[in-house]
Amino acid sequence: MSIELVTKFQPYVDELFKNESKRNSLTNQDFDWTGAHTIKIYKVSTSQMNDYDRSGTGENWSRYGAIEALSATTQEMKLTRDRSFTFAIDKLDDDETARQLQAATALARQLREVVVPEIDSYTYAAMTANAGHKPAAVALDPDNIYGEILKGSDALDNAEVPETNRVLLVTPATYALMQKSPDITLDSDIGQEQRLRGVIGILDGATVVKVPAIRLPKNFGFMLAHPSATVCPLKLEDYSIHENPPGISGSLVEGRVCYDTFVLDNKKTAIYYQAVAAAASSGDKP
Repeated sequence: MSIELVTKFQPYVDELFKNESKRNSLTNQDFDWTGAHTIKIYKVSTSQMNDYDRSGTGENWSRYGAIEALSATTQEMKLTRDRSFTFAIDKLDDDETARQLQAATALARQLREVVVPEIDSYTYAAMTANAGHKPAAVALDPDNIYGEILKGSDALDNAEVPETNRVLLVTPATYALMQKSPDITLDSDIGQEQRLRGVIGILDGATVVKVPAIRLPKNFGFMLAHPSATVCPLKLEDYSIHENPPGISGSLVEGRVCYDTFVLDNKKTAIYYQAVAAAASSGDKP
């Protein structure tokens, strides 16, 4: 005698894990692109200090020294990332999957799993590419990780970058090295608001933020940065759900996001990027 066993369906979607964005901790939106596609900002030079010629017997007619002309150049920030997506959900597919293909839920999933990771990756790549301090790649380990981080802090100090609001961005692998380092003691006494922004601790006054390596450039070690150096505008975030548009029985979802990332020329010294040495392949000779 045969028995047909029951197959039971659960109205549950096995969602992918996706981290919230941490880029707001390292960037700013100080400029307004409303009504414009490009913004230009001035960079103005300064004058050198002179010894005042009290007797007026020097070569210059001015006792204050030679008169200099100040230069005023501009940095252009033109938005280049105008991205979009679209997909359709058939009305019967929505109904016959226990409403697991609802358009609003699918849109939220698209933003969480596709849009946000793309913007994050682009932002971090732009910051590392334009960092003012980029020492040679090194092999990081528990014994040298703190010393390498201190080099970054020293570089920012000597560039007169504000000591407050600095952010140390690390990968899970780098964070593991920090945990094993005998010289590092992370201050974990942080508020709930900081934890919601992805802060996992404080090291020498800098907030430590951990980001999955998949969103960072290859061979990323760590980056110490001040948010004043990087502008990350989101000019347009437009998402729409059209019910029964012409040619479709169901929902049409469309999205468009216009964004970019710019490192300010006079503030790029507020970014210190340390890459790790690429591991030798098994076929390489010693």
